[in-house]
Amino acid sequence: MWRPTLLLAAAVLAVPVQALHFFIDGANQKCFFEELPKDTMVVGHYDAKVWDDATKSFISTSDTGVFITVEETFDNYHRVVAQRGTNTGKFTFSAADSGEHRLCVTPQNVPSGGGWLSGSGIHGTVKFTLDLAIGETSKIESTDKGKIDDLAQKIRDLNSRLQDVRREQIFQREREAEFRDQSESTNARVVRWSLIQLVVLAVTCAWQLTHLRAFFIKQKLT
Repeated sequence: MWRPTLLLAAAVLAVPVQALHFFIDGANQKCFFEELPKDTMVVGHYDAKVWDDATKSFISTSDTGVFITVEETFDNYHRVVAQRGTNTGKFTFSAADSGEHRLCVTPQNVPSGGGWLSGSGIHGTVKFTLDLAIGETSKIESTDKGKIDDLAQKIRDLNSRLQDVRREQIFQREREAEFRDQSESTNARVVRWSLIQLVVLAVTCAWQLTHLRAFFIKQKLT
């Protein structure tokens, strides 16, 4: 097992991103160590390529995978990262406490049917490239920034739709209040008109009765 100690902390002060590459023989595990202060953010982008005899070069293949672990050596090798990924990817973690951390990578095969085969290794030499950004919590890669911009735009669109819904609700409430006022006004006019009709009917009945009584008296029928 290769166990070099990489003093990246000083280099990070001058260059935020530290790039390195190393070669792995088949499925052998490679590890390196890093001293990290407490609450330090670490973002790693990696790329694994396999030697191809036909092209005499390192190439990316879909059946190549990587298993990455990060352990706190000062805390009985407590594991803080255990991630399986494709031949290219990213991992992120924060140092919970100050001390030495061990980062290990192991090439693995990805079955054609999907999933992972535990312990399945790769035959041949693997070129592993790693870019580490240490302590740059405010820095965001351009691809990540693009994703965040997309999410922010989606949030703005949702807020705009929410405002439209609120305006529609206010409009509907105003229409409902207007309709209620019109209904109450119509009902009041109907009641008033009914009362007027009753009064007219009562007056008409009284006049008719008076007229008939006078007619009967005149005709000496009563």
